[in-house]
Amino acid sequence: MKFNYFARNQKGELQTGTVEAPNQSAAIKTLQDRKLIIIRFRSVSETPVFGKKIKLFDRVKRKETFVFFRQLAILIEADVPLVQSLRALANQSDNEHFKEIIFGTANDVDGGTAFSKALSKNPKAFSNFAVNLVKTGEVSGRLQESLTYLADYLEKEYYLISKVRGAMVYPAFILFTFVVVGVLVLVMVIPSLTAILLESGQELPWSTKLVIAVSDFLVNWGWILLLGLIGFAIFVWQYKKTKQGRLIWDTAKLKIPIFGKILQKTYLARFADNLNALIKGGVSIIQSLNISGQVIGNVVFQKILYQARDQVKSGRSISSTLEQHKVFPPLFNQMVRTGEQSGKLDAILGKLSSFYNKEVDNIVNNLSQLIEPVLIVGLALGVAVLVFAVFMPIYNLAGSL
Repeated sequence: MKFNYFARNQKGELQTGTVEAPNQSAAIKTLQDRKLIIIRFRSVSETPVFGKKIKLFDRVKRKETFVFFRQLAILIEADVPLVQSLRALANQSDNEHFKEIIFGTANDVDGGTAFSKALSKNPKAFSNFAVNLVKTGEVSGRLQESLTYLADYLEKEYYLISKVRGAMVYPAFILFTFVVVGVLVLVMVIPSLTAILLESGQELPWSTKLVIAVSDFLVNWGWILLLGLIGFAIFVWQYKKTKQGRLIWDTAKLKIPIFGKILQKTYLARFADNLNALIKGGVSIIQSLNISGQVIGNVVFQKILYQARDQVKSGRSISSTLEQHKVFPPLFNQMVRTGEQSGKLDAILGKLSSFYNKEVDNIVNNLSQLIEPVLIVGLALGVAVLVFAVFMPIYNLAGSL
């Protein structure tokens, strides 16, 4: 939003102009930070109530974040002032929520706030990891390099997560479709065939009796099952928000066949990449471990990294802590130990990150090739069971006639 103002500076001189801000309070704060005494102040254009957007799910996507940092790095490299760069990026953003955040950050910087501190006011958009990398760039005078490295890291993480999610979405969608179709058949088709089979008086095989029993249950008590599943889903969703629930959920994810290994290697790659980036950025090893624990995305790994942080404070090595936990494979621990002993931990972590990223890529690619025939076989078996249990007795009945 734009606001026109008429104010007086500390020398008593009158000033007029326009300030951009996400809201009136932010605009007033910006002018006060400039040491101006506001005389008149109003919005350039007021949006009517019916024209305002209702924001239910305000969020900033990962892709928007790394594109923002990449474009900001390019503008700063071109010697465009930081505040001007931020406002230019805000104006071109299609996400209204993100636009407000960038405008607010620009106004804070314009008012004298450090860029990293301004970013930290929006933790949902800018992680602690990003804030600390920007802070190291400010302190070292290499902000453009830090922003470029941060954009590279976030982009690589975005595509890695997208690939893992893509590998999980396809089988989940197929299984969901199969379950829905199966339920529809049991609820809408089987009951009409059941009457024919029962009237025939023939002895039904156990598989047919089982299908009929399941069909009867779904028709008569399916609504209770549906309510139970919804209630269970709500309970799990709420329980995951608790400390114990999150630990149980994150532990269970790592034990899922095939996908658990993918997640484990993804977390290993993320940890190595995070720690490498922070150490290269000049962040202390203790603070780097703390930040890596905050952004790792899994409570199991987070607890281990916090434990390693505390052990480093007492003079012990990182590898001595990692070796106590099975989620860190021997190869990873050996490489970290070598990096600590040689004083080249950041270089070793870079190689580990590259290695585990390739491991995840290979597993996901192989899984994508194998999952289609496995699903086809599974669907064929499901159809075969239904055919054998229901349609074979009907064919036998027709043959006897």
